[in-house]
Amino acid sequence: MSARLNQFLGDTPVRVAVRLLALSFIVGLVLSVIGLHPLEILQWIERVVRRIYEMGFDVIHEAISYLVLGAIIVVPVFLIMRLMKVSGKRSGG
Repeated sequence: MSARLNQFLGDTPVRVAVRLLALSFIVGLVLSVIGLHPLEILQWIERVVRRIYEMGFDVIHEAISYLVLGAIIVVPVFLIMRLMKVSGKRSGG
């Protein structure tokens, strides 16, 4: 199991943990210098996800509106054509 874990992580767990800690410290330092804080990043991600979620439902709502609008024309025309085809077979046959 240890070999699988090492293969999955790419190195021993201790070395990976040390690298992750060092990298986390450097990234945190850079973000602090830029003036970004973790909560701001999380709030930004939340806003992006919420916008995408809301846009998705707006798109679905518009698609359903187009579907209903088209069906108002297509379904009666289809029914009329089917009725004409059925009545044509009866009178011609």
